[in-house]
Amino acid sequence: MADIVYTYGGSVYMNITNKCPCSCTFCIRSNGDGLGSADSLWLSKDPTIDEIKAEIDKFDFSPYKEVIYCGYGEPTQALDNLIKSAEYLKSKYDIKIRLNTNGLADLINGKSVAPLLKGIVDTVSISLNAPSAERYAEVSRPKFGKESYSSLLNFAKECKKYIPTVKFTVVDIITKEEITECQKIADEMQIPLRVRTLITEND
Repeated sequence: MADIVYTYGGSVYMNITNKCPCSCTFCIRSNGDGLGSADSLWLSKDPTIDEIKAEIDKFDFSPYKEVIYCGYGEPTQALDNLIKSAEYLKSKYDIKIRLNTNGLADLINGKSVAPLLKGIVDTVSISLNAPSAERYAEVSRPKFGKESYSSLLNFAKECKKYIPTVKFTVVDIITKEEITECQKIADEMQIPLRVRTLITEND
């Protein structure tokens, strides 16, 4: 059975789906079956909310200040279970919730997702990945096509209204010039940008 709750680099993570609308060129999923304490993060199917709660009950979250939704899939592909399990975690522990996302939640779910995360998610980390729609298509290879990048930026804008902390990230596989361009976009939107090294892509 694949791990739903796992630890990596001193942090605790939730792996609630393997579904993702992107096929990023740098995706950590291509590196192996597991990561950190998880022998395998490949789920045979999306777990039910009861299965997720059961795994939460087995794990002691008390040493951690934050739990991060980021496994071998895009967490907003399992939006209802994301929200319900995050609420459950907060009911049991004094803990912050961080969502690591590709930012395509609105396209995935066919509705505005940011308002639904209010009061549940404390931090949203959005993979900006590129400074333009064309470059984003090359790096992230989203199934939604050209509208993906503008939807990502709009999601980030909406998250600022409802989520206490919003961040952008890029992975250092793009050029320094492209990172500088991404920084300009982040600055214009007044969202901090973090450059990740490929080996810490799951952060």
